[in-house]
Amino acid sequence: MLNVENESIIMKKFKLIWNFMKGSRSLYVFSIAAIGFATFIRFIWPMILRVTIDSIIGDNPMQVQGWLAPAFENIFHFLGGKSILAQSLWMCSFILILLTLSRGIFLFFKGKWSAVASESIVQNIRDRLYDHLQYLPFEYHVKAKTGDLIQRCTSDLETIRRFLAIQFVEVGRALFMLTFALSFMLPMNVKMTLISLSLVPLIFAFAVVFFIKVKIAFKESDESEGRLSTVLQENLTGVRVVRAFARQKFEIDKFDGKNVEYRDKTYHLIRLLAWYWSVSDFFSLMQIGAVVILGTFWAAKGIISLGTLMAFSSYVGMLLWPIRQMGRVLTDMGKAQVSVERIHEILDEPIEDLDEGSSLEKINGEIEFKNVSFQYEEGKQILKNVSFKAEKGQTIAILGPTGSGKTTMVNLLPRLYDYQSGSITIDGKDIRSISKKTLRRNIGIVLQEPFLFSRTIKENIGLAKKKAKDDDVFQAAQIASIHDVIMDFEQGYKTAVGERGVTLSGGQKQRVAIARTIINGNPILIFDDSLSAVDTETDAAIRKKLRMRREKVTTFIISHRLSTLAEADVILVLDNGELVQKGTHLQLIEQEGLYKRIWAIQTSLEEELALEQEGIEMRIDKKEEKKIV
Repeated sequence: MLNVENESIIMKKFKLIWNFMKGSRSLYVFSIAAIGFATFIRFIWPMILRVTIDSIIGDNPMQVQGWLAPAFENIFHFLGGKSILAQSLWMCSFILILLTLSRGIFLFFKGKWSAVASESIVQNIRDRLYDHLQYLPFEYHVKAKTGDLIQRCTSDLETIRRFLAIQFVEVGRALFMLTFALSFMLPMNVKMTLISLSLVPLIFAFAVVFFIKVKIAFKESDESEGRLSTVLQENLTGVRVVRAFARQKFEIDKFDGKNVEYRDKTYHLIRLLAWYWSVSDFFSLMQIGAVVILGTFWAAKGIISLGTLMAFSSYVGMLLWPIRQMGRVLTDMGKAQVSVERIHEILDEPIEDLDEGSSLEKINGEIEFKNVSFQYEEGKQILKNVSFKAEKGQTIAILGPTGSGKTTMVNLLPRLYDYQSGSITIDGKDIRSISKKTLRRNIGIVLQEPFLFSRTIKENIGLAKKKAKDDDVFQAAQIASIHDVIMDFEQGYKTAVGERGVTLSGGQKQRVAIARTIINGNPILIFDDSLSAVDTETDAAIRKKLRMRREKVTTFIISHRLSTLAEADVILVLDNGELVQKGTHLQLIEQEGLYKRIWAIQTSLEEELALEQEGIEMRIDKKEEKKIV
């Protein structure tokens, strides 16, 4: 059963590469044909040397057996026979030079065609990978390690490209070599042929065993490189956090640990390669030694001619090194197989069907949760029987301690996750019957941690809307209270924000992200604690401008700042995944519960700060009065 499964997996990988080779298969055919002609020309060389030594310089009759005999005899007589060729040995040299040039031309086209084909195939795989990653579910990207994904899309693809460009065609060379070797050597001398090929099965068997071991070692090395890339990516992404907490030494130690692991795994791979090349060299030299020693002995005895000995010495060298090279072919094949496995793991992940379900022409924004429950893992419920209703144009505020399920609840609306029980409806329709594309086109989310691309501010704000006009960008920026700040920049809206928006402050990034969401004019807006990085004055200004559009937009605001939530039409209080309170600000501060306790704490803190500020101002005034007196 296991063997059947393994065969099925191997066939899947082969089919994957075969499909990606579409459009490039003919180039590989031409490339293999070119290597066949180049190999054939190389095998002609020793035959010409044999004829030159035995039949032109020496007195032996021309002995070319097999299907090449008529061709050699015709050329021999066309060039004037032995008498003319013996006086013009340069003609033999000229023929060898012509053959060498012809072989070089075929090798050039072989390299060109295989390189073009491999680059085209890898480009197809890269495009398919990137496209596939864009449509993988949100849940997959939450769990995936970015560094490992990058390594699969770069290093693993390069491994496949290298194999397809170099070693894939070498398999054809080895087959041609073996075929031509038998067809050229057997007619000359059967015993010498058997001696010349005696250690070939042993070398090939050693290469196969080596292939199995290298495949395992390379997989371990490749995976450790992925873990190293992940550490590097995380460190570079969180460089400001590392500096802020002076954690450079900790990060260096962590990187050093993964680096040592990668080094050790790679050393193991290098040691295997060293063993293979040394042992295969030993076998190859033994094979050549056997041919030279026995061939010399038989040539001295007159059993074979000197030209035959020279031909076999050339043939055995030509044959052994490509067969020995099969170890490299199998090594790169093992590496490529591991890389294909890692890429296949991504491509095997099911993508989201964004078009499944109905496509509504218009969404008004009336939302209702009915006994909604959700869990990421079996037995760990995040939301428990949550029920509430939001009318079109209402502002729904959500409050709760960390881990209470606030973000999870709003993530269910655009179907980043699908709930397990209950129902969520928009305009009376269950969201599971509405296509994800429709939902996400009509629901705008401003995330808790805003992400900006390394582009200009204008490009970042206009990202969510196709063909966004300047007026659209400016209006969105004004609603997000960032327009005046942008205009103060030297390059205004053309200011580059740097990678992940590093050149902007936290509040500025938040407001650019808000503008990016608002520009689309979505009927449903979600602010996932996205006003936390702005000051209270800016927070109030943004909410004031949003209220001017309230009849058109249903808004959800997650925040721990009660002044942000107080003006909402409905406030939902979550605790441990349950909806424990619901009502307006005035209603909730009259009820005993979490909201009232938080309100009391924040109010008392604000009063203390106000009194402290007032005291500071009074002391400053008294000092000023004393100075005047």
